[in-house]
Amino acid sequence: MKHRIRTRARAHLRRIPLRLRLRRTRGRLLRRLLIAVLLLIASLCTAAVVAYRLTDIPEPHPETVTQSTVFVDDKGSYLGRRGPVDRQEVPLSQVPRYVQDAVIAAENRSFRTDDGVSPRAIARAVLASLTGGEHQGGSTITQQYVKNALLSPEQSLSRKAHEALIAIKLDRTRSKDDILAGYLNTVYFGRGSAGIQAAARNYFGVDTRNLTVSQGAALAAIVNIPSYYEKAGSDPKVTATLKARWAWVLDAMATSGAITPKQRADATFPAFRFYPPGTTEGQRQYMIDVAAQEAADRLGISEDQLARGGYTVHTTFDLALQDATTEAVKNLKTGKDSKAGKGTTLHTAVVAIKPGDGAVRLLYGGSDYARQPFNDAVGGAVEAGTALDPFGKVPLGAPLTDLRKTPAPTPLKLASAYATVAANGVYATPYTITKITRDGRQLYTAHPDTRHLLDERDVFMVTAQMSKASQAIPSTPTAQKTPRTPQTSFTAGAGGGITRRTIWSTTQDPQLTLTVALFADRPGKKKNTTVPAQLPNNPPPTESAEETAAQIWQLATGATG
Repeated sequence: MKHRIRTRARAHLRRIPLRLRLRRTRGRLLRRLLIAVLLLIASLCTAAVVAYRLTDIPEPHPETVTQSTVFVDDKGSYLGRRGPVDRQEVPLSQVPRYVQDAVIAAENRSFRTDDGVSPRAIARAVLASLTGGEHQGGSTITQQYVKNALLSPEQSLSRKAHEALIAIKLDRTRSKDDILAGYLNTVYFGRGSAGIQAAARNYFGVDTRNLTVSQGAALAAIVNIPSYYEKAGSDPKVTATLKARWAWVLDAMATSGAITPKQRADATFPAFRFYPPGTTEGQRQYMIDVAAQEAADRLGISEDQLARGGYTVHTTFDLALQDATTEAVKNLKTGKDSKAGKGTTLHTAVVAIKPGDGAVRLLYGGSDYARQPFNDAVGGAVEAGTALDPFGKVPLGAPLTDLRKTPAPTPLKLASAYATVAANGVYATPYTITKITRDGRQLYTAHPDTRHLLDERDVFMVTAQMSKASQAIPSTPTAQKTPRTPQTSFTAGAGGGITRRTIWSTTQDPQLTLTVALFADRPGKKKNTTVPAQLPNNPPPTESAEETAAQIWQLATGATG
């Protein structure tokens, strides 16, 4: 009976038009659909809240907190760095406000007011992932910091969601200044520069705090495509493209009030350091080698720890003089008619020391660090020959005691011996570090190590022997208010006549001692050994050495006054 009733009911329903049936059940269907949507929304919200609460802000990747150690010359000019990553942290207080605003104008104009995420950018990323389209960027500064410093570079929908959750949590738990500081210290600017400080030095040769409005806008413009813009200044097409983006950044800053209309009108496109680096950049590694070893010794750490420690090492070197010396040596007349034989290598080493103090002002150890990492100035054993003859009749105390017994002293040791004479008998241990700092704290300060080794009579005898071999020459006029004392020059070497193997030329006065050594070697009979070889004879090597020494002396006396 029941079965018969159900069958009749179904037959009756089939006779009712579908439109009428939908109209009768529409209310019930809408209620069910609304309940389903509300349940879905509630589930998503609950899931989001749970995910947010379970999301922890990860620690930065080790490579994003590793800092390099930077070396600067006696005036603070950038020499180079040591470390796996070219990066040094700077507090936001050292980043001019207009540089901060330039980055915000270029990358995320709502940074100061947003919640750390860009819904529009997230929607684009989701759509791209679902449709298989190209991966989308356009993240906020907070999201970029999370992506660069806290997460892996994986491009997936789940990672993008994780990035957004961390960005929101970061924005709610840390100040905008903290986030901006983290971003500026980790974002890549090209030229191997991780962070604003490395970028300021590599592009403009200045510290972040000294960036101008125009330079700050240029760096902000570079962040967009750093690998392309790193050739700005050397590639005309790249430079023109960057200039257009630089102007766009400045216009945005002027519109927002970050800079005044006058600052915008006065802005000129900045000059960039040449890229890739020239030959003098590679030559500086000889100086950095010596300074790094000394700095590590002073701090009682390994050179690897030094390289990763984020120190700033202030050296005694005069970078302008070093680069000028590199050019002078490059033009040295070495001759092409040497009979020394195939495989002969010509070497030049130059050392300049401040007498009575020991500060090494100049250290030229070779023409190309990449081809010859061995430093001829501090490690090269060069035949002494007659270079030490002026010391022949005077007693020498330690550490010069064994100098006369050394058939092949290093140029640094020979220069320090003659600097003792220039300082009226006061020997000063050579040093290359004046101070070491980190995070604004001074960790080491140099104090000259001196001792009296020669009395007045001994100094007179050595000077007389130098003058006898090579007469004193007039000092080179400089722009100093007080004229320099006339210097004494002395040239000697190993081998005689046309068989010269080494030439030493030393010039000194009470303010500077300069030693130039020319020598040659060729492969020895045993593997990885060398033996002295004959210097070229046309032009005469003595003439070449003296001309080079005179040229460098003129550069030095104008730079060390």
